[in-house]
Amino acid sequence: MKKLFLLFFLSTIGFAQNANRKYLSHQLNENVLEIKTSDGMYFFQLYNDKIIETTFVPKGEKFNPNSHAVVLKPNNNRFEFKQSTDYLEIKTTHLEVQIVKSPFKISYYKKGELLLSEKLGYFKRKHEPLEKVKGNIVYDSTEVIQFNLNATEKLYGGGARVLGMNRRGNRLALYNRADYGYETRSELMNFTIPIVISSKKYMIHFDNAPIGYLDLDSKKENVLEYETISGRKTYQVIIGNSWENLIANYTELTGRQPLPPRWALGNFSSRFGYHSEAEARKTIQKFKEENIPVDAIILDLYWFGKEVQGTMGNLEVYRDSFPTFEKMVDDFSKMGIKTIPITEPFILTTSKKWQEAVDKKILATDSIGKPFTYDFYFGNTGIIDIFKSSGKKWFWDIYRDLANKGVSGVWGDLGEPEVFPAAARTYDGTADEVHNIYGHNWAKLVFEGYQKDFPTQRPFILMRSGYSGSQRYGMIPWSGDVNRTWGGLSGQVEISLQMGMQGFAYMHSDLGGFAGANLDDELYVRWLQYGVFNPIFRPHAQSDVASEPIFRSDWAKKLAKKAIELRYQMLPYNYSLAYENSQTGIPFMRPLFFEEPENEALLTKSDGYLWGKDFLIYPIMEGKQSTKEIYFPKNGNWTDIYSAKKYSGGSTEKINVASTHIPTFVRNGVLIPMTKVVQTTNNYQNSNLDLHFYFDEKVTSSERQFYFDEGNNSTENNPELLTCETEIEKKSLFISMESNVFPSKEKKGMIHIFLLSKKPKSLLIDGKKVKFQYDKIAKKLTFDYVMTSNKSNIKIKL
Repeated sequence: MKKLFLLFFLSTIGFAQNANRKYLSHQLNENVLEIKTSDGMYFFQLYNDKIIETTFVPKGEKFNPNSHAVVLKPNNNRFEFKQSTDYLEIKTTHLEVQIVKSPFKISYYKKGELLLSEKLGYFKRKHEPLEKVKGNIVYDSTEVIQFNLNATEKLYGGGARVLGMNRRGNRLALYNRADYGYETRSELMNFTIPIVISSKKYMIHFDNAPIGYLDLDSKKENVLEYETISGRKTYQVIIGNSWENLIANYTELTGRQPLPPRWALGNFSSRFGYHSEAEARKTIQKFKEENIPVDAIILDLYWFGKEVQGTMGNLEVYRDSFPTFEKMVDDFSKMGIKTIPITEPFILTTSKKWQEAVDKKILATDSIGKPFTYDFYFGNTGIIDIFKSSGKKWFWDIYRDLANKGVSGVWGDLGEPEVFPAAARTYDGTADEVHNIYGHNWAKLVFEGYQKDFPTQRPFILMRSGYSGSQRYGMIPWSGDVNRTWGGLSGQVEISLQMGMQGFAYMHSDLGGFAGANLDDELYVRWLQYGVFNPIFRPHAQSDVASEPIFRSDWAKKLAKKAIELRYQMLPYNYSLAYENSQTGIPFMRPLFFEEPENEALLTKSDGYLWGKDFLIYPIMEGKQSTKEIYFPKNGNWTDIYSAKKYSGGSTEKINVASTHIPTFVRNGVLIPMTKVVQTTNNYQNSNLDLHFYFDEKVTSSERQFYFDEGNNSTENNPELLTCETEIEKKSLFISMESNVFPSKEKKGMIHIFLLSKKPKSLLIDGKKVKFQYDKIAKKLTFDYVMTSNKSNIKIKL
C-alpha cells in the first residue's frame, strides 16, 4: 500500500569535524575499556570472544545503555589487554581491536587479518538549509560513523530489498516503508535493518533505532557510513569462523526465533479478503472436497467492517457479516483449521474504538498532548502509542479477547508504520526516533502477552515490519505487496536469503504474488512450487484473481495440489529445520556460498539455494522456460528427486525443465525424513516416519538429527531427538536410528534406498532377517521397519 516517504538528508557540506581527535587517557573499568579523547569518550566492551561493542559519547552527552536489539549479557573476562606508548589492544582467541593513539585510529582484526577500521569514525554532518516540503522534514545536521572497507569484499544486509545479492555501491535509507507492487528492483521496503554483512565473514550491527542511512560505498571510495538523525553511537562487530557460525553469533546477541507451532508449516487459505463467515466456511469446505491439505485461514479486514475504508480500528467482530464468529472458529478448529484475523495499529476517527482510545489516552500525540490525527488511504486516523504502558495494555486486551474467542494467531499489518508523520510523538520519542522499532515493539507486546496469559501456547505472529532482534518475539515476516508478475517473483529468493542472514529465517512471500489482476496460471504454479521450499506456505493476493488453488483452473489446481502434498510429506524435515533455527539461528534457506565459502562466483548468486543442508533448489523465474542451468555444490553429489538422475558435485549442467515441478535435488549419502500426506497437521503423527536415502559409495558415513514433539506446546516436557547414521563398510550399508527418549516413542514406516545398482544379498533389522522389494529398473530398494526400542540397527549386505 502506498505511502509518502519522509525525506531527509539532502545536500551536504563538510564532514571532517573530528580531524583533530586526540587521545588523552584510558582506563579499564570493570572490563570495559574507556578512552578519553579531545571530543568525547569511547567505550569498548566484549560480549564474548567473537563480539565486541564500541560506543562513542560526544562531549556534553551522556551514555545511553538501552538497546532495543541486544539481549546477550557481556561475558568479557577472557581477554588480553596490551598497552604501549603508541597503541592499546584488546585481544581474544578470535578477535583483536587495536587503537592507535596518534593519529587516533580504531581497527578490527580476526586472527590477525584486518577486517575494517574507522576512517573518520564519529562526526556530525551539517546540511544546507532548504525549504521544508509538505510531509518532509529537513534536519540541519546528522550524525555519522565512517569506516574503511576492503576494496574487494562483497556486502549484504540492510534488511529486505531487491538490489542483487551484493549490495555494495548502494546508499540504503533506514526507514521502514511499504513498496506496493514492486518487481525487479526495490530500494526501500518494510524491513530496513541496520546491519552490514561482509563476504569476509564479519558483521557490523548499528545498535540505534532512529531513522537514517547505510551507505555501502556508494561513491566507490571504499567507505562505509552509518548516518542517523540522533541516538546511540553504538555498534557491534561480530565475527564468525563460518557463515553458520557468524549467524549463530549474531542471533546469540539479539535473540533466537522460538519454535513456532507445527501447523504454521502447513498450507494457509488467505486472500484480501473473505467478506463473510459464509464465504470463509465455503472456502474451507472446498479445500476438504478437493482433498487439498490446509491448516489455517486468514481473515483480512472484513472481519471488523463491511468496507475497506472507514472501519479500521473497530477491532471487534462485525456481526452482520460474521454472525457466529466464535462457532465458526470452533468449527474450523475441530476440522484442524486455525483462524488468524488481521489487526492494524491505526484507530480511525470514524471507528467504534475512537472515543475509547481518546479517553484512555492510548494514542500518539501532537506537541501539546492531543491525539495526533492525519489522513491516509483508509481514512482520518490516529495511531496506538505502543511504547506507553496504557497503550500496550489496551492493545493486548484486544488480542486476549480474540484468543479467548479461539483464534490461534495474530496478523499485524501496516506496521512500518504505513503512515507515521514526523510530527507525531510517542512515549519513547518522536515518530522518526521510533518509526523503525514500531513493528518490533508491536510483536513484543503480543509475544509477552501470550507468555503471560497463554503460557503453554506457541504464538503465531505474522508481521510486515520489524527491527534487529524481532525474531526473538516469534515474528513471522513476509516480503510485502509484491506484484503478481514474473518480475515480482524474481526477487523473492534474494529477499529471503538476505533476511535469513539477518536473523529473520521465516521471511517468505505472498505466494502467487499480491498486487494486480494478473491471471497467469503458469506464474501461479511456479510460485507455489517454489513456496514448497519456503519457511511459510501462504498464497495470498488481492481478491480480483483467486489466491487459493481450489479456485484456479484444473491444470493449475492439479499441480498446486501436488506441490502442497510434497510440502506436507516434508513435515519431519521442515520441523527439524525449525528446531535447528530455534537453537542456532541458522535459516531454512541458505545461499550456496554457505556450502562453498571459498567460491567467489557464488557470493553474488541467488538463482539457487540450499533448503536446509540437504536439498538444492532452483526455482523457475521465467515463463515458458524449457531449460535451466544448474550448479551443483562440490562438497557432495546430488540426485534429482523426480528422475533419480545423479549429478556430480562441482559440475554445471543444463537440464530440461518440467511443468510439474521445479528443479529439486537431494544430497547423496544422507537420510531424509518424510511422512505420508495428511489433510491437516492435526492428523500428523510423529510415529509415521519414512526415510529416503540416495546411495553413494563415496559417502562412507553420515549423521543427521531429527526433532519431534507434540507441535504446539511452548513448554514441551518430552521432546525427542532421533539420531540417524549411515555407514558403508565391508560391502554392507549400515543404518542406525537412536532416540534420546527412553522408553522411546515408536517409529514405523518405509525406508527407500535409491541408486542401488544391484539387489542386496540380505537385509537384517536388529539381527532379524526381513523381506524387501528391489526394483531392478529403478535401482530402488524398499522395506518396512518398526522401531519400538530407543535404538534400531539395520544391515544391508550389498
